[in-house]
Amino acid sequence: MVKAATLRAQWLGQQLREMRESAGLTLKDVGDYINRNASTVSRLESGVVAARVPEVLAYLDICGVDDGRRRADLTTMAKDVWQKGWWDGFAADVVGSLIDWIWLESRATEIYSFDVAVLPGLLQTRAYAEAIIRAVDIDATEEQINRYVEIRLARQRRLYGDESVKLSAIIDEGALRRTVGGPTVMRAQLEHLSTMAVRSHIELLVLPSAAGEHPSPEGSFNLFQMRPPYPLAGCIWTPAGNIVIEGGMAESLLRTYDRLRGLALPAQTGLALVSELIDQLE
Repeated sequence: MVKAATLRAQWLGQQLREMRESAGLTLKDVGDYINRNASTVSRLESGVVAARVPEVLAYLDICGVDDGRRRADLTTMAKDVWQKGWWDGFAADVVGSLIDWIWLESRATEIYSFDVAVLPGLLQTRAYAEAIIRAVDIDATEEQINRYVEIRLARQRRLYGDESVKLSAIIDEGALRRTVGGPTVMRAQLEHLSTMAVRSHIELLVLPSAAGEHPSPEGSFNLFQMRPPYPLAGCIWTPAGNIVIEGGMAESLLRTYDRLRGLALPAQTGLALVSELIDQLE
């Protein structure tokens, strides 16, 4: 059972609310039709209670929505709300606020990543990831650290297989020069970056320090391009948790990404810099 308002449940609820309001119906009108009280209908629309397919179909009927595409899209969203994923094998304390981020990664056809302080999670080695996690969560037990590392590595499955996601990653030069975990760990990490960068579905770019000021001084972000019915979504990590944006704000962030790409070194020049840094860590 869905116990919290996940992003997918919220997106579905938003569609239900907009559909009801467009039809000029009240919460009670819909509740009477689907045999739920107005309070439950409100929670369906807020995503606190995840709507099931029969409830969504009933919404479509009472709101008079006959468009086949619209009905199929909302049915897909209702199924996705209850769909289990590989992340369900991890305890809630491990997945935590990452659940929406992980789900976006699982549905994305393209991911755009801008990273300033550390390298992208999808491209981290086990040793590099462990060093970062230990630095961030100094109170975590060994068991917790191991689980955090495993879920980060599990996310990287999206880069492999027949349906691997396209990844475009812009990395600030400072993140490449920051020696995480010591010279040996960092050298292996940079070698891994070089290996991954030659894959056809991965674009690796470096934003040089010489570029000076740039359009994302606030820091790192990720963008997820998904198939319909889902919108372009952006995800920004903050010390207080993840912030997910969509619509016009996500489109604005995509334009920011394009401007960063324009300031980045050509791909081969960036890889040459990575090679230089590997040599320096000999």
